[in-house]
Amino acid sequence: MDQLRTKKVAREIQRQLGILFQEETRKTKGIMISVTEVRLSPDLSSARVYLSIFPDERAEEMMKWIKENASTVRYDLGNRMASQLRHIPELIFEIDNSEAYAQRIDELLGLTDQPTKE
Repeated sequence: MDQLRTKKVAREIQRQLGILFQEETRKTKGIMISVTEVRLSPDLSSARVYLSIFPDERAEEMMKWIKENASTVRYDLGNRMASQLRHIPELIFEIDNSEAYAQRIDELLGLTDQPTKE
C-alpha cells in the first residue's frame, strides 16, 4: 500500500474519530477525549488509536468503556467513511502517555539544572 495514502487515511480516521468522541463526550460533562495519533498497518487492516483523556482520574474508566464499545465505534466510523474506505480497520485503543512522559523528563531535567547544595 502506498505510504502517502496510508498517512492520508490515518489522518482522516483521526479526524473522524475526534469528531465522534467530541459528540459522545458532550453527553458526559467534564470529560474530554482527544485522538492524538492513529497508526495504520501497511495493509490498512488495523489501526492503533492513541487517546488523551482529561481528567486523568477518569482515563481508566473511559478506556474500559471505549474498549467495550470498540465495535460500535468502528461501525460509526464506517458510516462516516463509507465513501472513502471499503473496509474499516480493526481499532486498537491505547492511552497516549507521551504528555506525561515529556512532563516527567522536564521534571528530571529541572532537577539536574538546580545547583547542588554542599
